[in-house]
Amino acid sequence: MGLVAAIFGLAVLVMIHEAGHFFAARAVGMTPRKFYIGFGPPIAKTVRGGVEYGIGSIPLGGYVKIPGMNRPSPGDLAASLQPQARERLRAELARLDHALEQGDDDAARAALDELRPHVGKSRMWQELEWALAPDAYWRQATWRRLVAIAAGPAVNLVFALVLFAVLFLVASTRDTNVIGRVVSGTPAAASGLRAGDQVLRVAGVEVTPKQIPVRIRATDGRPFRLLVLRNGHRVTIGPVRAKLTGGAYRIGIAIESRTGPGESVPAATGDAVRLTWSITSETVRGIGHLATGRGTNQVSSSVGIVRVSAQAWRQGLRDFLFVLGLVSLALGLLNLLPVLPLDGGHIVMALAEKVRGRTFAQAVYMRYSVIGLTLFAVLMYFGLRNDLFGGGG
Repeated sequence: MGLVAAIFGLAVLVMIHEAGHFFAARAVGMTPRKFYIGFGPPIAKTVRGGVEYGIGSIPLGGYVKIPGMNRPSPGDLAASLQPQARERLRAELARLDHALEQGDDDAARAALDELRPHVGKSRMWQELEWALAPDAYWRQATWRRLVAIAAGPAVNLVFALVLFAVLFLVASTRDTNVIGRVVSGTPAAASGLRAGDQVLRVAGVEVTPKQIPVRIRATDGRPFRLLVLRNGHRVTIGPVRAKLTGGAYRIGIAIESRTGPGESVPAATGDAVRLTWSITSETVRGIGHLATGRGTNQVSSSVGIVRVSAQAWRQGLRDFLFVLGLVSLALGLLNLLPVLPLDGGHIVMALAEKVRGRTFAQAVYMRYSVIGLTLFAVLMYFGLRNDLFGGGG
């Protein structure tokens, strides 16, 4: 059941992302031609209002097909054909290419109609037909293109924010200064700390629950003492020396959190905004670390996302919805990376074309996409390595 819930949750996040693109594109005058949940051959599809809606056989991911994402270029159709067909249709292809070179859309559409009986079912012919349509993406004003592209990530970010706010409204998780668990074989275990101890001071400084890990990390491995409340008595523990683990100094304790009553709407909204900003900041820093070769053991693939979501489902609906919010936020932020075929790459290209004064040819988009696809391959390697082998390879 947990696995089914995890896959369904991921499908919902993809669906609302693509729905953002779909409805925003329609709102600014572009009619998407396809709306699919999943990839691969369709297991179900229907056409309504000129739009093909379908479910792909691979249940992860999805896409919306906005017409004419690239300006059509001479030779595109010819390059997609077999040599025999290219030779047989040389005259018709020449007329099409000449019209595209001249920017004569009417002549290009007429030449494309001539080719319909021969290659009308091919993917490239269909792409050219869409690219020559009046509502093609590449023809639109920059602001229209930005709205259609940015809507997908924006919906994921807003969904995460709203979900966090609802969870804070229903119940709130409050930090305590009570030790919930002491990890065996760590400095905390060696010093005699116990679960249930209430931390009052760290290295002589009185601490709030959120300050406990901060003060421990600030010791930089130097010996220090803790003052705890145990069974109503103040007990001094130490000296303790924190160890550098995962990039920070830790002693091996987990601080207990407790679920309390829900917050008011203003408080829940404020906490949701702060949580979203905190996660966003950490994600941006994490991406920066990846660029320098650090933090690769934190990358996860769809395998890991489904596994964590399934575990959260088994722990309870609230935990599952929280993880769903985290994944939605990550999905929105990831799609804003400035590389194709991600949404951030299309935003960069739209702005660059605005400055340039005209659109780039499809070949430029394809070369730029190589960067994004290479990045995907690297991240997929690290993600699968971590998910399948525990991050150590």
